[in-house]
Formats: sequence, C-alpha cells, structure tokens
Amino acid sequence: MNSKPILADLTALAAVVAHRSFRKAADELGLSPSTLSHMIGALERRMGARLLHRTTRSVAPTEAGATLAARLAPLLRDLDEALAEVEDWGGRPSGTLRINASEIVARLLLRSAVPVFLQRYPEMALDLVTEGRLVDIVAEGFDAGIRLGESVPQDMIAVRFGGDARFVTVAAPTYLARHGTPRTPDDLMRHVCIRLRLPSGKLFRWEFARHGQEQTVDVPGALTLDHMELMTEAAAAGMGIAYVADRSARPHVDRGALAIVLDDWCPWIPGLALYYPGHRHVPPGLKAFVAVLREVG
Repeated sequence: MNSKPILADLTALAAVVAHRSFRKAADELGLSPSTLSHMIGALERRMGARLLHRTTRSVAPTEAGATLAARLAPLLRDLDEALAEVEDWGGRPSGTLRINASEIVARLLLRSAVPVFLQRYPEMALDLVTEGRLVDIVAEGFDAGIRLGESVPQDMIAVRFGGDARFVTVAAPTYLARHGTPRTPDDLMRHVCIRLRLPSGKLFRWEFARHGQEQTVDVPGALTLDHMELMTEAAAAGMGIAYVADRSARPHVDRGALAIVLDDWCPWIPGLALYYPGHRHVPPGLKAFVAVLREVG
C-alpha cells in the first residue's frame, strides 16, 4: 500500500458496494459517476489491489473489496453517529430523514404528520419510500420504518400512533344483493373473492377471530391483485368480496359504496408503529418526526 486512503475514497467504495451501481452510489454521494470512478481508481492504486470488478453493465466487489467494505460499514456508521451527536448541539434539525412504509401508510402520513413536519422544520428533507415487502431498515439504510405494531422486531424501539387497526371483509351492496351475505368465514368458500398476492409471490390467507376462536381461510377467486387500494376499488365495483385494511375501505364504506360483512369476525389489533434501532444514536430529524407523530397521531 503506497499511502493511506482518504475517508472520501473509503466512503465512495462503501456506497458502490452497497448499491452495486456507480450511478446510484454517485446520486447518494452527490457526485458524478465519472468523479466517483476516478475516486475508486485512486483508492485501488493507494491500496495496491483491485477492489471492484467493472463491466459496462454491472459492478461487483472483488474478494478484497468485499472484505474491506464489510469492515468499513460499522466504522462509517459509528463515524456518522458521532458526527450526528455533535450536530445535536447545533440547533434545529437538518438533513434527510429516510422512512420505509407501505403506500397506505404513506397516504395517511401525507394527510397528517408530513405537512406539519416539513413546515416546522424547513431545513429537513423527508425521503418516504413505499414498498409492499418488509425490509431490514438497518441493512437498507433507513432511519425508521412503519408497520403494524405486532410485526415490529423485538430489538427495535416502537412508537405507536393512529390507534388500533383491523382488516375487514367488504363487498358492494350490488354484489351482496346478487350473491347473498356470508355469515361465517366458511361461507366465503361459496363466494367470489378478490385475492391479494404478497411481494413474496404467496397468496395472502384471510384471518378471522371471534370469542377466542381463530380461523384462516384460503379463499377462492378469479381475480388476484397485488395492491390493497386496487382490491378496494374492485370490490366497490361489485367484482367480489375483498379483505382489506379498514383505513383503505372506510371512505367507500362511509359513502355506501361498500358494506362490511363478517364484522364480528374482524377484531381490532395493535395499530401502526414507527420503529427504529434501539442501539443507535437517534438523529435529531427522527426525534423531531416522532414528536410530530405523537402530536398529530
């Protein structure tokens, strides 16, 4: 090794390895891809070793690059946390807050916490990423995530908001007039149901509970969708019975486009929670967002 590498070059390597892309890493670092490529080249010369396999279509770490990136990850994270702790003394929160949530939750936040947060803290930027799949927020670089409280990993700190939640079975009055109203979950096997395909590819099984009795039904149906809002709209159009979040169905129920069936089989469960790692420094922006969430939620 000819000379010690500089921090900027090490950070560049970590970003490229994490994204497996010069373009995405450059976007994260606020650099041009060509500048980032020159930094990696300089690092390889200083280290005296090839760190990345590069082609016109892909980039991947060599064994040496992967080893170095793995050792760098906790060091760079500790450095970021140390700098963040110092910034806590600097006054108002600033920077970017990255939160992972479902699209339904994002819609809820856009109607409540987000406008208050951005108006109150103009130096902050909010990166709200919506995905159907559950992600590892630490591994994928998020400050926090949002999911149902019962699904939050035990090693996370959870902040409940929005009250309890439930999933409901709904259908259009026109559908019920033609096909009748199911009285038990077993009756669904004789109905047309709108099914949900999970990001994993599996079909979601409908879960019911009443008086301590739990029942799971793998419903039949000709229509399968991968988005709960689309399921709600399909049900409102009379295409069958759907099993969706109460928040998604409520506007349609309130205006009479949908009716809730099997109501007593759809119990309330712990609602939404924002969660974040308990062993890491909590950045000022996240503290501020939590405060707003508690205020409006």
